[in-house]
Amino acid sequence: MTLNLTSENFEQTIAEHELVLVDFWAAWCGPCRAFAPIFEAAAERHPSIVFGKVDTEAERSLAAAAQITSIPTLMAFKKGHLVFSQPGALPPAALEQLVNGLVDLDIDAALAEATGAGDAVRG
Repeated sequence: MTLNLTSENFEQTIAEHELVLVDFWAAWCGPCRAFAPIFEAAAERHPSIVFGKVDTEAERSLAAAAQITSIPTLMAFKKGHLVFSQPGALPPAALEQLVNGLVDLDIDAALAEATGAGDAVRG
């Protein structure tokens, strides 16, 4: 099951869950409608992950804040950090591969390396 995300619950949802995938969509968008059942099926296969949807028509300010210029756009947040953002609908196998990669992603190590903290460990 997917969660409808709005400007009222977006940040809290990202902050309170380890992994959140967000589909930015609109009802008039054909590729969005085609991607919806793929996204829903992935949500059913991965109940421990939050799959959220943002209706860009109803949530224009949220879409603008996320710098959405094309829909559908898929974003992923791990421990509150944006780790993936890509416009376009993914086929089922690609979405499954992405989800598995996100689950395996060690965000703490990636953040440490990005901030240079890993340099102290390597000497």
